[in-house]
Amino acid sequence: MIHVHDMGFFVLSTLLLAFTPGPDTLLIVSRTTSHGLRAGGITVLGISAGIFLHTLAASLGVSAILNTSPGLFTFVKFLGAGYLLFIGVSMVIRTSPKKTQVQGVAPEPSDRSLGLMFRQGFLTNVLNPKVALFFLAFLPQFVDREASRPALSLFFLGVVFNFIGSLWNYCTALFAEFASRFLLQDSRSTQWFQRGAGAFFVYFGIRLALAGPAMDVG
Repeated sequence: MIHVHDMGFFVLSTLLLAFTPGPDTLLIVSRTTSHGLRAGGITVLGISAGIFLHTLAASLGVSAILNTSPGLFTFVKFLGAGYLLFIGVSMVIRTSPKKTQVQGVAPEPSDRSLGLMFRQGFLTNVLNPKVALFFLAFLPQFVDREASRPALSLFFLGVVFNFIGSLWNYCTALFAEFASRFLLQDSRSTQWFQRGAGAFFVYFGIRLALAGPAMDVG
């Protein structure tokens, strides 16, 4: 059986956390403005898959290894930081879009590009060890101490967290697609926006590389 408590506070806390921008939000906005709502939705699915893996790892106790192994935490941290830096630098040095953008309408991505965006969303989330440690610190607070199957309760909370976060992420993609039609009217403005987003990815990568095992998501 599932034994949890204070679900109202859990949902409210999850919403507040979802509203906090980070690498996931930046990736969704970047992919939506450059390739359209479909690309943003695929990126959201990739991020959701990453959160699901974190949920599964926390429920099975795998994430606890990161908390007890500084070496492993550091390895995953630098792996994730390197990936964020790779995305950021790639966006900054890209000189021209592959297709010309007309009247603020993003070019339709190919199936191959969509697969890449899914992987980017997945890896950006799953390679952040701070997310795993956050799950270990946050979810157990809402599991009853007398729960006969705490792993099942943790998994349930993780699924709820993922569902709420995914809804907000898709709303973010919708807003980004709507805003881009008015703010990014040509390929040049889109190009400079992507470069700015790339610079923020570089910042997030450096921030992750310098971070300790703090219990936050950003």
